[in-house]
Amino acid sequence: MIRFGTNPIAWANDDDQSIGADIPTARILDEAGRQIGFDGIENGHRWPQDDPEALRGLLGEYGLAFVSGWYSTNLLVQSVEDEIKAVQGHLAKLKHNGCRVCIVCECSNTVHGNPDVPVNARPRLTPAEMADFGAKLEEFAAYLAGEGITLAYHHHMGTVVESPDEIDALMAATGPHTHLLFDAGHCTFGGGDPAAVLGRHVGRVAHFHAKNIRRPVCDRVRAEGMSFLQGVLAGAFTVPGDQEGAIDFAPLLAILKGAGYDGWIVIEAEQDPKIRNPLLYQTLGLATLKRLAREVGLV
Repeated sequence: MIRFGTNPIAWANDDDQSIGADIPTARILDEAGRQIGFDGIENGHRWPQDDPEALRGLLGEYGLAFVSGWYSTNLLVQSVEDEIKAVQGHLAKLKHNGCRVCIVCECSNTVHGNPDVPVNARPRLTPAEMADFGAKLEEFAAYLAGEGITLAYHHHMGTVVESPDEIDALMAATGPHTHLLFDAGHCTFGGGDPAAVLGRHVGRVAHFHAKNIRRPVCDRVRAEGMSFLQGVLAGAFTVPGDQEGAIDFAPLLAILKGAGYDGWIVIEAEQDPKIRNPLLYQTLGLATLKRLAREVGLV
């Protein structure tokens, strides 16, 4: 079953919590659930983090399910055993709320949360390092699979898996337990053709982020050595359906349809809420995705 979700970073950013700090939590949930009509929402720093039942109850008041949430791994600097110990609280939250995927991104050396470091200065792995990382990630994913949760790796700007070649390398370095969170915006910003990359890996896609980009802003981020967060504030990202957006989502949803995709489609598009009203943009994004999904037969 296809369900449509959102992420609270459209209203209140997680990496820079000053962005959207003035927006009440109740407004976020009311707009996402009651007004726009999303089926669920991903994790955010405003939600209860250590009480899975409080989280379920809060979101449920607004008709929202807990989709899943970002989990930062540190496998480049610690053992799989230590990672398994570290994930227990997050895993309990996922299981209690009926989540199917754990969204994972390696963050031991990421630069995307540092406003002073250009996104171009991100870390990179050698082929040997990628192979070692993939082996550890697969072992961690196998553990999660044994707990009934699928690992969905989030390729992301400013991290060791950003470019299409790195996505390919990660998929080659991992086995059947490691799946992919495909993010259209990060793929495109990272230099990829989203339809081509999705087409290569759709059989292992367990989660889908419908993020759009404004190409001129992304190009400026690269050319001017801007940080990821500076790019966010400049308007690098937007939602499906925005006429300033560079990504055509119809072919992507058609690829998901052809592969029998069954899961969440989430609008994860951080913008400056003072400039771009989250209610308006998220409404546009959901309406666009639902229309395109009907047209390609995904729903």
